[in-house]
Amino acid sequence: MMRKTFPILGGTLAASLSLAAMASEPAATAAPAWTPATLMQALQAMPKGDAERGKQLHSELFCASCHGVAGESTTMNWPSLAGQRAEYTYKMLLDYKTKRRMEDQRSRLMLTAVQNLKEQDMADLAAFYAAQPLPAMQGGNEVAEKLVRQGDPTLLVTPCAACHGLQGQGGVNETPALAGMTPEYFVRTMKHYRDGSRDSDVMQAMRAFAKPLSDAEIEALASYYAPAAK
Repeated sequence: MMRKTFPILGGTLAASLSLAAMASEPAATAAPAWTPATLMQALQAMPKGDAERGKQLHSELFCASCHGVAGESTTMNWPSLAGQRAEYTYKMLLDYKTKRRMEDQRSRLMLTAVQNLKEQDMADLAAFYAAQPLPAMQGGNEVAEKLVRQGDPTLLVTPCAACHGLQGQGGVNETPALAGMTPEYFVRTMKHYRDGSRDSDVMQAMRAFAKPLSDAEIEALASYYAPAAK
């Protein structure tokens, strides 16, 4: 029964948040851009997450309406969170709450959704998603395989695996897992990094990586990391 009600809740929730976001744009300005030192300090101060409480918050806050019952997105418009590194999810929630991330209308919906979350709430949600199995990725794409394993030295593009792992499992600290990421979200994210509208990456690392990529290369990577067919 719960699974059947989520699409309805999702539409209602998204519409409500959209109206709220458009009716009253946050007056406060964004927090200063992250530096390695300030981000490290924030992650070191991250509370110990409680996955069971995170599961409860995931349900109470209707997170499932966009991100799936256990963080496995049921729509291509929103990212899957299942198996995501807790530090990354925590950082993303901080980015929204501090208005460091406002690249499009979808991110503004999240900005509205997280305003009442405490740091403990964010850590608990992050722990819940991290406790879920990471989806298998599709792989099998020669263009993407080269970028993942070798990068492109002629364009100063580093291999994706250097930070995100050969299996898209994520790296250290806030480096996210990419395996099982919904392709539409992946493409949108990479284009936002490429045009600079998403600028919450420390030291502009992802912006530097994405800038020389073509649409075809981004789409190839999206297909590579997409959930494997069941």
